[in-house]
Amino acid sequence: MRLARFIDVTTATAASAARPNFGNFYYERSKVPEQPLELYEFEVCPYCRIAREALSALSLDPIIYPCPRGGKLFREKVKSAGGRYQFPYLVDPNSGVSMYESADIVAYLFREYGEGRAPWFLRQRAFAVSTSMLASGFRPNRGRRAVGSRQPEKLLELYSYEGSPFCRIAREALCELELPYQLRNVPRRSPDREGFVAISSEMKVPYLLDPNTGVQMFESDDIRRYLYETYATKPPGK
Repeated sequence: MRLARFIDVTTATAASAARPNFGNFYYERSKVPEQPLELYEFEVCPYCRIAREALSALSLDPIIYPCPRGGKLFREKVKSAGGRYQFPYLVDPNSGVSMYESADIVAYLFREYGEGRAPWFLRQRAFAVSTSMLASGFRPNRGRRAVGSRQPEKLLELYSYEGSPFCRIAREALCELELPYQLRNVPRRSPDREGFVAISSEMKVPYLLDPNTGVQMFESDDIRRYLYETYATKPPGK
């Protein structure tokens, strides 16, 4: 188990190093949406990572609808709404806008909720895609395929920021289990960190809140184990 954990953290850290500090720091936002944005995505997808980095940089709190391969819960909604299976897919209920394409999503988010222009690491398309693909290559099978699960009645919440390797491990489990959740981004310098610390008592991520069970917990390995034990219909190894 120690070796497995070591490999897990090492590869997650390598994935973060491929996009160093991208999505880790807060960039000034102009407003907070009244209704949460919705992002249909899956964790290992390099284009989805770019969209998540933009949301993290702006410290926005979207509802994530995981769409791993083999998933049967949310992929069809994207096909029905947009006409094809393509990810990421952003829905903004505040403006009625919905769109594919990570570059378009990034530009929209910074135009609508930021100060107009995205930072260079999101704006330079070829660089963003190639380094995001490299990051995916370090963990090619995590957050990719669906695992049978039962759905919670209430949305889970995950406090996170995109560049953290430990947050990645927690998000992968949520994705594999197709568990929708509110992603609460608290990148460095975010004005939302103070409110998070008031809830958690310390600035440490990932932090999971499950209103269905009352569980609140840190530690990526514990979060992954809890999610599988609580929501997987067939626990690993059985």
